[in-house]
Amino acid sequence: MRLLFAAAPLLALGLTACGNPDTPAGRAADARHKSFEQIGDAFKVVSDQLKATAPDIAKIQAAAATINGLAPKVETWFPAGSGPADGMKTDALQTAWTKPDQFKQATAKFVEEAAKFQALAQAGNVGALGDGMKGLGGSCKGCHDQFREKD
Repeated sequence: MRLLFAAAPLLALGLTACGNPDTPAGRAADARHKSFEQIGDAFKVVSDQLKATAPDIAKIQAAAATINGLAPKVETWFPAGSGPADGMKTDALQTAWTKPDQFKQATAKFVEEAAKFQALAQAGNVGALGDGMKGLGGSCKGCHDQFREKD
């Protein structure tokens, strides 16, 4: 029993660390954040490898596959009720929900660029990956400029 009382505050702290209520919308907002972190981590791998003297193409290919695999899911990560107007802790601007057509266009561009980048990575042409990264990064920036809080 004493263990239960000792563990309860730690469990509560762990749940509040997620930042959003334990509701479907809160879980969606937290999952969205974690998924974008995966994309960011993959971008870092690519960026670091492209700066390296001898880039590891296998690492770039794996990171490109991660980005390309997650890209088509982005649009689904913004269900109704998971935005800032709903009290969720998120870097997303409410415009992701109030301008659905523009948001869909921005996510479609990211999906397109992620697929192009993965194709370049799979081809193993390290020289072409720099331009591919610019296109991919530009699609991220385009979405961030319209639908994400400024850092």
